[in-house]
Amino acid sequence: MIETILNILEISIWAGIAAVGFGILFNIPKKAILTVFLLGFGAGFIKTFLLHFQINIVLASLVSASFVGLLSIPLAHSIHQPPVVFSIPAVIPMIPGFYAYETVLSIMSFTFLEKDDAKRLVFMDAIFSNGFTMLFILISLSIGVSLPLLLLRKDTVKKIEN
Repeated sequence: MIETILNILEISIWAGIAAVGFGILFNIPKKAILTVFLLGFGAGFIKTFLLHFQINIVLASLVSASFVGLLSIPLAHSIHQPPVVFSIPAVIPMIPGFYAYETVLSIMSFTFLEKDDAKRLVFMDAIFSNGFTMLFILISLSIGVSLPLLLLRKDTVKKIEN
């Protein structure tokens, strides 16, 4: 139990550090660095926590990206920066690099290496399985971040708090 909690916290800390790295790469203001870390940490924590309980990775990504999208609105008001400054670097560490790599590797093996039809079917299955998983994770990340910003953009934070 303790090992699981420590593992989730470790992954979350690294997600926060990666979010700060992408934020620095995108030249965010210095006063936004802690906020980006906390959003990246929170998103990584939620996603890893849900994955620990066998929740689908697409749904876990949607929930964690929605967390970032919802929380970036009041944080943007308090730090006087646009919400995109916080939300985009915080979700970049959740981009499915593993599934993209496996998709490309399967495409290369299917196209250039394998001539046996039975093995080519295995690679075809891997292409579609990993490719669609990657696609749906990317869609869930973009919906999760943008939907709260689009739905709540006409309301200021002062109206939301009342």
